[in-house]
Amino acid sequence: MTTDHSWSTASAIADAVRSGETTATAVVERCFSVIAARDKKLNAFTDITRDRALARAKAVDAAKEKGPLAGVPFAVKNLFDVKGLPTRAGSKINRELPPSQHDQPLIERLEAAGAILVGALNMGEYAYDFTGENIHDGPSRNPHDLSRMSGGSSGGSGSAVGGGLVPLALGSDTNGSIRVPSSLCGIFGLKPTYGRLSRARSFPFVASLDHLGPFARSVRDLAIAFDAMQGPDPEDPVCTDRAPEPALPALSRGAEGLRIAVAGGYFRKGAFPEAIEAVARVAKALSVKQEIELPEVHRARAAAYVITATEGAALHLDRLRKRAGDFDPAVRDRLIAGAMLPSVFVNKAQKFRRWYREQVLELFRTVDVIIAPATPCTAPSLGQQTFMLDGVELPVRPNLGIFTQPISFVGLPVVAAPVPLKPLPIGVQIIAAPWREDLALRVAAQLEKDGAAAAARLAL
Repeated sequence: MTTDHSWSTASAIADAVRSGETTATAVVERCFSVIAARDKKLNAFTDITRDRALARAKAVDAAKEKGPLAGVPFAVKNLFDVKGLPTRAGSKINRELPPSQHDQPLIERLEAAGAILVGALNMGEYAYDFTGENIHDGPSRNPHDLSRMSGGSSGGSGSAVGGGLVPLALGSDTNGSIRVPSSLCGIFGLKPTYGRLSRARSFPFVASLDHLGPFARSVRDLAIAFDAMQGPDPEDPVCTDRAPEPALPALSRGAEGLRIAVAGGYFRKGAFPEAIEAVARVAKALSVKQEIELPEVHRARAAAYVITATEGAALHLDRLRKRAGDFDPAVRDRLIAGAMLPSVFVNKAQKFRRWYREQVLELFRTVDVIIAPATPCTAPSLGQQTFMLDGVELPVRPNLGIFTQPISFVGLPVVAAPVPLKPLPIGVQIIAAPWREDLALRVAAQLEKDGAAAAARLAL
């Protein structure tokens, strides 16, 4: 009953609980011991839900029918509503809110599948971040090198899964905040199609760009979690009314019969050698020869910036007026700048967005999946302000998302898959057409099976 499951996959833990090899209570108790020992270094957690988790574990153990995630510990980015906790959203201001009265729907759905919430996770303030550094709670740290960034804004989620604290976590992705931490921390992440998973009872950033999704150390775990969380939700006005479309049954098919291309042009120009190598390894493993170029990607990124800044600013105007001194200055200044953007810029960005979406969807008439780098580099050092891209010195904080922003801008589903380079991992994006998460997961499963993508176990 004392087996260390901290590096087990979610599916292996659930199998062990269902078979009677262990109990959910034993798994959760061990999970809290691991968090107590390792999180002093990683700083992934901001809240622990011990009493709730142990009560839930006893209920799972007592149940005659145990779900596909029976006894699996998971944690969520602290912008998810958790009953009994204020929804921090990484800020100083929000922690003064009254405790939430209900859980976010994806928490409810994972728990219905047998999973057990063990806490809430560190994040960039109000999700406006790519680094994982938080001035109020301290930075979440990269499990592969504690002096480096975990990536943001779901940095605690990446650090917790990559560091073996939990096998499964949830985060949010507006411009890349699932894919960037997945890449830097060497784990798998899924940004689903815009509108696929409910965002109700989560603290928003940019409503027209926000997605919620899972992190895991295996593709199978991603698929199990994704399948458990699907379904309509009238509380979220953009959540699809499509019936759930399970991805797990198709994983065994791998990349068989799929038309796959590598993204060229823009996706090669701003990349460090390690990002280029990661894509090349994946292309070789999949025997991909075709290269495809997305149109006007640099403009898509610029338009995403305009929409992010203006929608984000509109959400926070009252807080900026009343409590500007309680913001992270870097976040505050970008929000103020967004509030001052002329409306004509926003109108042009939205018009371009519609055009760009049509052009990108046209590409999926000839291919099923597109491979691109997830980040331009491996994890930068904590506190690092700039890096060189194409011979130009640029700020780290916004430019870790140069390859993710143009994809989430039109809501495409993406699996971030870790390529185990040394000394640090880096991820690739596996991009599919809307509602085809199953295809991206199939390709990721093929890469995992062949060893071209893998989450590393660490000796923390």
